[in-house]
Amino acid sequence: MNSVAATNSGLHVSARTEDRITIAELSGELDIASAPDLRERLLALLRPTSGRLIIDLSKVSFCDANGLAVLIGTRRRATLLGGFLRLAAVPPQVSRVLRSSGLDRHLSTFPTVVAAASVSSAPSGGIGAHPGRPPGQGLVCRTGQAGPARSRERKLYGTP
Repeated sequence: MNSVAATNSGLHVSARTEDRITIAELSGELDIASAPDLRERLLALLRPTSGRLIIDLSKVSFCDANGLAVLIGTRRRATLLGGFLRLAAVPPQVSRVLRSSGLDRHLSTFPTVVAAASVSSAPSGGIGAHPGRPPGQGLVCRTGQAGPARSRERKLYGTP
């Protein structure tokens, strides 16, 4: 599959499939203006028979919270389909946003598309999985908070 599409917001998306993995290359700004169109395009690339997606971010010049939300939503859908979402060639400015938001712990990143494609295709551990943790081990609250939020976390992630 080869498709090239430009959004009105200045973000360009091209996609191709190699070895049953879809590779989407983004170019431009991943922000509030481009997020709705990008969400539609990325989710359309995910199918029950093709839930493996690598997003090449090498040409992305900016990413805000709306862009991060699209990436997390896409990862969730890919995981539900038994696949994965991997980010490749993440530029420094996007990497900083991922780190400052804490999402670098939830989104698998790779230096190149080739590196992302060469990793075993076993599905990730789930919505709250950490790329470095074994599947099935969820997140642990770092604040040690008690009460309803902590109780919900225990239910969601099976933490003590």
